[in-house]
Formats: sequence, structure tokens, C-alpha cells
Amino acid sequence: MVICSFDAPPRSHSFGARRCAPVHLAPLDSVLAYQAVQVIRRKLKEHGINESWATLREKLGSQYRITAIFKQRDGKTLHIRQATRPEEELSEIYTKLGLAPDPGGLQKMLI
Repeated sequence: MVICSFDAPPRSHSFGARRCAPVHLAPLDSVLAYQAVQVIRRKLKEHGINESWATLREKLGSQYRITAIFKQRDGKTLHIRQATRPEEELSEIYTKLGLAPDPGGLQKMLI
């Protein structure tokens, strides 16, 4: 696989005015994400939850962070940000992973 970029260091491959650098490894963020998924699945499997990553993603995707914005009488704006309550299955996953059921907690910001 070869990735071309105007700011890539000069290498043996050349296409027109651009130089291309061969890429032999997956990008670091992909490798780290894969490792994180494997750690999560292994920990859940130790607790008897042996589901595919697609199923886990679907369950994890059922919780959202919501921002409510209120205009105050003094002209300032209050922003309140909080996660929705997790469904029962998601709550069980959080418990098995040792995580809080409300990621990010409650955040208030006055602007």
C-alpha cells in the first residue's frame, strides 16, 4: 500500500510532482482501537458476557449525552450536559467493566 502526500518525506516511489511513502503498518489509532475492543470483550467474557462487538456497539449506542440550553433573565445562557440513563443491559455491561453508569457526569456551564 502506498500513501501519497505533499508533505511526505521523499521515497523511492514518485507520481508526478508528489512523493509517496510506503505504509507497512496500520495507523496507530486503528491498532489502539483494536486492542481496546479486545480488552473490553475479554473482560466481559470473564463475567459471562460473550457477545459480538457489533452487538456490544449497538447496546453501547443506546445511551446519549444531552445538552439543554436555557436563556436566563440576566442575558446569560446556562448549558447543562448529562448522559441519559442506561438501559438495563447497558447498565450490566458498565457494572461488569467497573464503569460509572453516567459517563461524563453532570456538567453545567454559564456563558
